[in-house]
Amino acid sequence: MTTIKDVAKHARVSVTAVSYALNGTGTISDTTRKHVLKVAKELNYHPNAFARNLKKRKTGTVGVFITSFGGSFYEEILEGIHEAVIQTDYEMIVCPESWTKRKVLTQRQVDGAIVFDYKIDSETILNLASDKFPIVVLDRYLESEFLLPLLLDNAQGARDTFYHLYEQGARRIAFMSGASDSFDNTERRQAFLQEAQEHNVPIIQYKGNFTEKSGYEIAKAVIASNDLPDAVFCANDQMAIGFLKAMKECGLKAPDDIGVVGFDDIKIAQYLQPSLSTVGSSRAAWGAAAANQLIDLLENENPFPKPYRIRTQLIQRESSTRNSRAK
Repeated sequence: MTTIKDVAKHARVSVTAVSYALNGTGTISDTTRKHVLKVAKELNYHPNAFARNLKKRKTGTVGVFITSFGGSFYEEILEGIHEAVIQTDYEMIVCPESWTKRKVLTQRQVDGAIVFDYKIDSETILNLASDKFPIVVLDRYLESEFLLPLLLDNAQGARDTFYHLYEQGARRIAFMSGASDSFDNTERRQAFLQEAQEHNVPIIQYKGNFTEKSGYEIAKAVIASNDLPDAVFCANDQMAIGFLKAMKECGLKAPDDIGVVGFDDIKIAQYLQPSLSTVGSSRAAWGAAAANQLIDLLENENPFPKPYRIRTQLIQRESSTRNSRAK
């Protein structure tokens, strides 16, 4: 493989002069610059981008650290990130849950990071973030000069859901939580319980884990108890789908027997029978916003923007809407 030293030897100039010619810097003459470039072309010399980036202490790459590739939820976020990144000169590396992700992150093998993996502890993220290594987090609220939390408006979505169920006449309402260590779950649960308390509505609480299986098993137990709530708000769509499946097997219908609402508006939600009421947002726009903010921080010396929330919207469908058409 041709090296910069080979170019210098054939052009009969110094390695420094070759570097100046290739990078368009330095004080060499135009004649020398043209001569060096001609020789480099004849020798089929291509600068080593990796070595050049090491010298500049840049990789030209952003890292995306995400819990999973599975399901449309993560797929749409990744698609949004990808669409934003390909409009720039940056590449992206996606690191799902694995032992290698910590090495890529902690050794800063990328220029900046988007973190959406609750298994990467907050202390690690706070210690790594700096003006030279900006981080955007999508799954927790952290305060740091060099961190940008870019989060869903979970609280508004939960409040909208409570009002909807209350207006539908539900007074015995249940909440099914997801993973206890999930930031989104905590925000949804707290906002829903607070709104219920202000309306003097007691909330029955069930503990799921964000999986369809947990929603199904909890629903089976609830139905077997013969003590049905008027409605249930599940902290994500997967649990709501499991709940609806169990209801159907037991001959119950939503919303006549139990109204059901989920969160995330995954693609299948609108095609279920009955269609699933849920809280949604544009995940592609969320991912794109995260990528654009990170790249702006890498490219420009702008101060970190203030944290803001991605808007959510309650989508009323058949599973929770009584006596009126789903909106």
